[in-house]
Amino acid sequence: MDIRKDAHPLLQAIGFDRLLHSDPQGVARVRFAPRPEFAHTDGTIVQGGFITAWLDNAMAFAVAARDAGVRLASLELKVSFLERVGVAPVEAEARVLRWGGSVAFLEAQLTNAQGEVLARASSTGKLLRPR
Repeated sequence: MDIRKDAHPLLQAIGFDRLLHSDPQGVARVRFAPRPEFAHTDGTIVQGGFITAWLDNAMAFAVAARDAGVRLASLELKVSFLERVGVAPVEAEARVLRWGGSVAFLEAQLTNAQGEVLARASSTGKLLRPR
């Protein structure tokens, strides 16, 4: 399955490019392709809401990597914006820190093509299991 072609419209809307890597330990690496309309300051700096969505999305991919039947509802999310994010491809790497019965603790970081860390996030999420 080509996840880009079949991506949920929300993923398409936030600039999802592709899932680069995932493993059952609860790690995922996701590429996003920012578009000029995501940016302010004459189209040069991506708005923080998109950055937050990318990190949150990558953490959801990490949960799915750990257990494909489980979805994630964010209960708490903290983002630190460390550097400006320009309109160029970025990658978010996320991991599950702690997997509980109904709650997971997660972290993610966003990097540019040079490997510089642009933003970091931590999250607490409710694990949504099928009934």
